[in-house]
Amino acid sequence: MACISEWYAGKNVLITGATGFMGKVLVEKLLRSCPEVKALYLLVRPKAGQSMQERVQDMLMCKLFDRVREDDPEFHQKIIPISSELTQPGLALSADDVQQLADCINIVFHCAATIRFDEPLKHALQLNVIATQQLLALAQQMQHLQAFIHISTAYANCNRRHIDEVIYPPPVEPKKLIDSLEWMDDAIVRDITPRLIGDRPNTYTYTKALAECVVQQESSKLNIGIIRPSIVGASWQEPFSGWIDNFNGPSGVFIAVTMSLHFYLISEDNKIRYYISNLPKSALVYNCTTGGINPFHWGEIEHHVMSTFKRNPLEQAFRRPNANITSNYLINQYWILVSHKFPALLYDLFLRLSGQKPQMMRIFNRLHKAIGLLEYFSSQDWEWNSDNMNMLLNQLSPEDRKVCIHSLRARCHYQL
Repeated sequence: MACISEWYAGKNVLITGATGFMGKVLVEKLLRSCPEVKALYLLVRPKAGQSMQERVQDMLMCKLFDRVREDDPEFHQKIIPISSELTQPGLALSADDVQQLADCINIVFHCAATIRFDEPLKHALQLNVIATQQLLALAQQMQHLQAFIHISTAYANCNRRHIDEVIYPPPVEPKKLIDSLEWMDDAIVRDITPRLIGDRPNTYTYTKALAECVVQQESSKLNIGIIRPSIVGASWQEPFSGWIDNFNGPSGVFIAVTMSLHFYLISEDNKIRYYISNLPKSALVYNCTTGGINPFHWGEIEHHVMSTFKRNPLEQAFRRPNANITSNYLINQYWILVSHKFPALLYDLFLRLSGQKPQMMRIFNRLHKAIGLLEYFSSQDWEWNSDNMNMLLNQLSPEDRKVCIHSLRARCHYQL
C-alpha cells in the first residue's frame, strides 16, 4: 500500500459531521498529515443563529488547529463549506452543490449522527438512518468516488457478547420501520420504543445497527468501509495531549469526580475498549477496539483519576475530588443519598439563605442522569474480533504502520 499521505494527494474529500468531535479530529488529521489533499468539502447547517460559514470559521479558530495553522497559515482555503440539513429531503442540497460534489468528490466520510442515548426514536432514525440513505444516494452520483467510509459504533450490536467484523441481521427491516413510523405521532412512537429496541439499551445503538444494514444494501454499488470505534476520548499525543471539546461518556464521569460524585455503579473488572484512528480503503467492517491487545479496566480509572488530581489540584472545587467504584446497587444508592444528594440539598439551602439561586441539586441531578446512561456499558463486557483491522495494519507502509502500532499500544482517555 502506498503511503497514506501520498494516496490523499490531489483528492477531494466530503465529510459530514465535521463540526462534531470526531469530525473535527478527522479534518485536522487530514490537513496536517496529508498536506497535499486538494480540498475538504464539509456539509454544515446553520445553527444557533450562526451561518454555516460562521460555524466553520469558529471551528477552525479552535486550538485543535494550531499545528496546522503553523505549518500552513492558508490551510482554510482548502475548506469548502456546503449548506446542508440532514433532516431534510435530499439533505437540503442545492442542484448546483449536488452537481459540484458529483463531479469532484473522491472520498466520503460519513461521521454525522446523533449520539444522544436518550434521543427520541423518530429523530434518531432521521439522523442516523434516513440521512445515511440519502448520502448513499448522493454518493452513487459521484463519478470519481473511490471510497465511502461510514462511521458506526462498536456498540451497534451490543446485544451480543462476541462481535465479529460482519454486519448482523437488523432488528427490523429499516424501510418497513421508516414507513411505519411516518404516520405515527410522537406519543405513540414514544410508547412503543421500548418494545422496538428490544434488548438494546437505547435508540442510539438501535439506529446505528439499522444504518449498518442500509449501508450494506449499497455495498455492491460502492466501495464501502464501515468503521466501528468503541470508546473515544481526549487526544493521546496528536495534535497535542489532552484535547477534547465535550463531556460525553466517561469524560462526564471525570467531571463528576471534580464535583465529588464519589460513587459509581460500575463493574471494576470490565475492560474499557479503545478507538484506533485508522482510515481503511476497503469494503470491509473494522472493529476499531483494542481491549484484547491492550486491556484497561474500569477499576484502574479510580487510581489514575485520583493521581491526576493529586498532581494537578483544582483551584476551585465544591468538595475534595474523590472516586469510589462499586458494583453493588444498594451500596451505590446509599452513597448517592448520603454523599451526593444530602450535601447538595444543604448547599442549596445555604444559597437560598444567602439570597442566591440554588443550583447544586440541579447540577448533581444532571450528572447522575448522564452517568446513569452509561451504566449499561460500564457494567458489562464484550469481545470484539479485530482480524480486519490487523490485516489493514499489515498492508500499511512501514512509516504508517509505526504510527498506528504506537496508537494501539497507547492508553488513551475515554469517551463513548
